[in-house]
Amino acid sequence: MRLPLWEDTLGGYKSMISASEFRNGVTFDMDGKVMQVIEFQHVKPGKGAAFVRVKMKNVISGAVTETSFNPTAKFPTAYVERKKMEYSYNDGELYYFMDPETYELEPIDKNSLGDAFRFVKENDVCVVMSYKGNVFGVEPPRFVDLVVTHTEPGFAGNTATNVTKPATVETGAEVKVPLFINEGDKINIDTTTGEYLGRSKA
Repeated sequence: MRLPLWEDTLGGYKSMISASEFRNGVTFDMDGKVMQVIEFQHVKPGKGAAFVRVKMKNVISGAVTETSFNPTAKFPTAYVERKKMEYSYNDGELYYFMDPETYELEPIDKNSLGDAFRFVKENDVCVVMSYKGNVFGVEPPRFVDLVVTHTEPGFAGNTATNVTKPATVETGAEVKVPLFINEGDKINIDTTTGEYLGRSKA
């Protein structure tokens, strides 16, 4: 008996993926919903069958759930389009991104941007993720260099990095920085964690 082939959005066929092959970031179709693996753990209890514990996110609604799968359970992979686009400007709840190939502007709802977008400034290139033409997420650059626009005065002689103070950067986001950082300094930030990494070399 032949297994049915799952037609994908490109007119070809979706491949199948088993729970034992799950990795962070993998997207798959479960009961008609597109899920993305956030965390996974292979569990082999002393008694009973092995299973895969998975924390996953519905890429359309953003809802996060945890469940366990039999390692042999199979699901159709979900084709998610990832396209580099340049952030141009925002108008209320809509944020406009330019397609570098067509120069067309695409409006994206604020709710699809995610928390890390607070570190993105105009003209930054992001990865816009969509499924069947519906945008569900925007991935900012992993590392950004931003100017500190407000913070308490620093102390030139204090080079300790384990003592921090709040600082506001040019996008309006707030980060924790060492005491010696001053207004006007350009700093490097990891957008996935929101952490200060050091003074920018550029």
